[in-house]
Amino acid sequence: MLELHKVYGGYGKITILNGVSFAIPRASITTVIGPNGAGKSTVFKAIFGLLNIQSGKVLLDGRDVTGARPAQMIAQGVTYVPQGRNVIPQLSVWHNLELGGVTAPDQARVRARIEEVMDQFPMLRQRRNQKAIELSGGQQKQLEIARALILEPKLILIDEPSIGLSPNLVQEVFATLRRLRDRGVTVLMVEQNAKAALAMSDYGLVLELGQTRMHDRAAALLADPRVGHLFLGGSIEEPAR
Repeated sequence: MLELHKVYGGYGKITILNGVSFAIPRASITTVIGPNGAGKSTVFKAIFGLLNIQSGKVLLDGRDVTGARPAQMIAQGVTYVPQGRNVIPQLSVWHNLELGGVTAPDQARVRARIEEVMDQFPMLRQRRNQKAIELSGGQQKQLEIARALILEPKLILIDEPSIGLSPNLVQEVFATLRRLRDRGVTVLMVEQNAKAALAMSDYGLVLELGQTRMHDRAAALLADPRVGHLFLGGSIEEPAR
């Protein structure tokens, strides 16, 4: 569904991505892991059109979308949930969901989609008139994911969904992502909580120094001693003997 071919890019004259290549299949969850500075969030920004791609290609369903801007990616069925809290705290749950469809020409369809999404997230229906700031951290993350679904995306990029959440809330968010996968949505996720994320994913991708070092089924990566070494903050290269 999504393919990157030798993508180089970064910020200004600074190159962060050094030839990233990978492909992810439809209706799957793929978790991107790696040490700090590996280029994980930068990959998402490159895909979504938020930074300059110096060379290489991004393909979506076989179509070249390299350099497409965010509005164009949204029109192609891609949504992006960045790191941190991205709800509008003083707006109600309903009005936050409305923002997810603000660019859509058919606002009647947006209102219908809000109702459909609230069926998927009953908590949001119960709290539809509450301000977003009154929700717990896990509930706010569910609101962010729900808002990203308003335009019926086929691919969701979600960056660090577990930040600031308790272990129980992390599992709630992960369960939400699995339900989306089961409905045919493709999920590409960056997550520091690597073991838990790989345990609920179909595939995993290891980045280091802006390059793809490993790409395999999630269970295989969990069993790989090199990945275990990475969890401890080291390089994935085999230690010298």
